[in-house]
This record gives sequence, structure tokens and C-alpha cells, in this order.
Amino acid sequence: MIAAELKAQIRHWFHAEHWKVGTIATQLGLHPDTVRRALETERFRRGPSDRTRLTDPYLDFLRQTLQQYPRLRATRLFQMLQARGYPGSVVQLRRVVAQLRPHQREAFLCLQVFPGEQAQADWASFGEVQMGQARRRLSAFVVNLSHSRALWLEFFCDQSLESFLLGHVHAFHHWGGAPRVLLVDNLRSVVLERYGHNVRFHPRWLELVSVAKLGGLQENSPPQLRRGCGAQRHGGGVIAGIPLLARSLPSVRTTPAAACGRGFPLSKEGNFSAEFRDRN
Repeated sequence: MIAAELKAQIRHWFHAEHWKVGTIATQLGLHPDTVRRALETERFRRGPSDRTRLTDPYLDFLRQTLQQYPRLRATRLFQMLQARGYPGSVVQLRRVVAQLRPHQREAFLCLQVFPGEQAQADWASFGEVQMGQARRRLSAFVVNLSHSRALWLEFFCDQSLESFLLGHVHAFHHWGGAPRVLLVDNLRSVVLERYGHNVRFHPRWLELVSVAKLGGLQENSPPQLRRGCGAQRHGGGVIAGIPLLARSLPSVRTTPAAACGRGFPLSKEGNFSAEFRDRN
């Protein structure tokens, strides 16, 4: 038990001076629970309310619907409940839906590969740029090595198969070799047909694979699992800061030298030939 004078001092600091419980406990050398008991804050805490809500008769229906369709919007649920006699507002329903909606973590693929084992390639769109008297669509070819995150970025005015193949040739020439496995997205110019796990690739793409002497060929994960693709995750953060959309470019080759015709970031040795030599 603490003295009445000390209890009064604690309440004065807490209610009049707005000191925190921890500050009072430090000042008096007391445990924070002792300060809380002196304040008798438990007396003012309200217990759970017994008041019924307008949504209570529909809780079972909401739980079942959200378990089956976890991304269903509260406005759509509101329309469904109105047809079942719900008299409340959508604001009340949103509070309940936020509590009942199941939280699902997005699945992603974490890649851990050996040096020179795998690379990932994709396109990035940069909108349109002014080139002379015309406005052209600008796209960036991005390919990076999964082990070292070494990135090659090159700009083109289209996303054709020829530009896609040329970007690979330039990247492999700069790196001094080609990886064993190359991950590509489900591009129309590369994938001609797909039936389940059976894929028919474009003959010119297969020709590049044979010339580059890749050790294997496979595609990216499905779109909902694509967070594991380093070309989108790592490369997207780098190229997002390149100021191009406000510039007038006479040709694609006038894009920043750090992004066009040069791979980055560089390794400690300044090149990536060692990575490909290590795999042999």
C-alpha cells in the first residue's frame, strides 16, 4: 500500500500535468503496475457492450461468403444483404467486413541459384517520348542475373521479337557468356502456344538458345507468383528513377549512357566474366 499523499501526487501528475505512467514510475521509483493501481484506471474501463448490432443476424452469412470470396467488396456485400432485409448502412457493414475478412499473405517464389546459373528477362514500358516530329513508344529491355543481380538495360521503340533477341545478344556479349537457364515471361513473341505445361516456343527464340548454348530453358512463374522474378523486382527499382518522359529525344541512342548500351550495377571486378567462368 502507498500513502494517500503519494496517491494524490500520482493522480495530480497524471490528470493535471498529463504525465505518462512510465514517467511517474521512474520519478517515484515505483513499478508501473503500482502507479496504475494508484490511478485506479481499471474502474473506468468499459466492458464488452451487450448492445446488438444491425449486422448481427447476418454474421454467419458474411463469414461464409468471405471465406469463399475473400476479395469481395463491402459494397457488393451490402447489396447482397439489402436483398436479405438488412436495414443498416454500408458504413456499419464496412466495419464488420474489415474484422471478418480473412487475411491472405501473397505467395512468392524465393530464388537461390549458383553463379552463372540463371538470368531473367522482361520488358518495361516507359510510355511515349518525343523524337523529332513524332512521338514514339519507348520500352526497356531488362535482363539480370539471379545470383549477383547484375542488370542489363537497353531501350527500344518496340517490343518485337527482333528487339528482344538483340537485347539478349548485347547482354551476353557484355557479360562474356550466357547463363545455363533463362527465365522469360509469357511473351506472345516468344510463346506461340500453351496447353497446360506443354509450350511451343518461337523457332527464332529456340535458335538463339542453341547459338548461345544455354543449359536449359524455362518460363516464369504464373502472374500471381511473379514476385520472385528478379528482373521485375530488382530492375524495376533501378529504372524507375531514369528521367525520360519529359525529354525530347532525337533517337533511342540519346537515352542516358548509364542505361543504354551499358549494364549496371557493376561487380567489384568491373565485369561479370568471372561469374560465368565459375560455373564451368
